[in-house]
Amino acid sequence: MMRISELARAGGVGVETVRFYQRKGLLAVPRGDAPAGRHYDEEDLRRLRYVKQAQTAGFTLAEIAELLHLHRTDDRPRAREMARERIAELDERIAELQAARQSLAKLAHDCAKGGAGPCPILDAFGSG
Repeated sequence: MMRISELARAGGVGVETVRFYQRKGLLAVPRGDAPAGRHYDEEDLRRLRYVKQAQTAGFTLAEIAELLHLHRTDDRPRAREMARERIAELDERIAELQAARQSLAKLAHDCAKGGAGPCPILDAFGSG
């Protein structure tokens, strides 16, 4: 059994994050007369880690709530659909980041040439 601070530490989050997840319905609030009397178990830690890992994968809190439901019902088709949607979003974001990188690399290359006029990097983003 763990107190909230121990659960948070074991899950790699802060206590306020645990409370936030509880308010969002992603983690249960354990029974007990007072916060000092509330204890968490390994299942709570497993769920906390699940939420954190799903967030790291880019799922929203609403999507994570759905994933938790799907986990209970073993709805693989819907889980697979959600994963594919997330992959498509990640692919789009990766393409945007690669384009931004190429643009910045060109600006850095042009800046390194020197020459007359303003620095291409400083000039690219408008006046400051």
